[in-house]
Amino acid sequence: MQDFGSAVWQALGLVASFDRDLLEIVLLSLRVSLTAVLAAGLVGLPLGAVLAVLRFPGSGLLVVLLNAMMGLPPVVVGLVLYLLLSHAGVLGPLNLLYTPTAMIVAQAVLVTPIIAALARQTVADIRGEYREQLQVLGVSRRTEVATLLWDARYSLLTAMVAGFGRAIAEVGAVIIVGGNINHVTRVMTTTIALETSKGNLALALGLGMILLSLTILVNAAVQGLRATAARTAYA
Repeated sequence: MQDFGSAVWQALGLVASFDRDLLEIVLLSLRVSLTAVLAAGLVGLPLGAVLAVLRFPGSGLLVVLLNAMMGLPPVVVGLVLYLLLSHAGVLGPLNLLYTPTAMIVAQAVLVTPIIAALARQTVADIRGEYREQLQVLGVSRRTEVATLLWDARYSLLTAMVAGFGRAIAEVGAVIIVGGNINHVTRVMTTTIALETSKGNLALALGLGMILLSLTILVNAAVQGLRATAARTAYA
């Protein structure tokens, strides 16, 4: 086990020197999480908007399930995907297990309900403000969904940023389907867990510093987007 003080200095050195191994892990983490959030947004934003606008038998149950899925246990998601992607699983022939693609799928599954639920609430709130105008104009449901999504774009970007914060911090599901393979599927969270258990605190702390910085930036972005949305609303 390294001395904590020396480990901190070594960690700062790794970050300042753009250590190749550290940079590789960070870039893979960003690629996986950003792709997962983009995929989750393509599904979650329209889904949330449709649930906010349309009323049909079972829509209330879908909303309840969607809200419940915001708390999906990552290890359960990882286990289910592992069973599907393993050689004996339905998706086994695709050979996706222990690849970055499997990690993207895992993060997307976890983030989609979060984005969809936040989008549903956001669109529902805005729809309450514009319902009479939309009724007078006689727009179709499809046009209404598209209009509300555009009008709520800043608030919906907040949902996307929140989803990214959830994805980048994920460890349980990605370590199951990714395998934490060096130079292949090793991301920040899984590397921190591994290197800490090995006693290599320098690399773990360096990645922890970067992950914490990203978390702070994500929260700052959320606050900035909320302020922009508020100024737009009152403009």
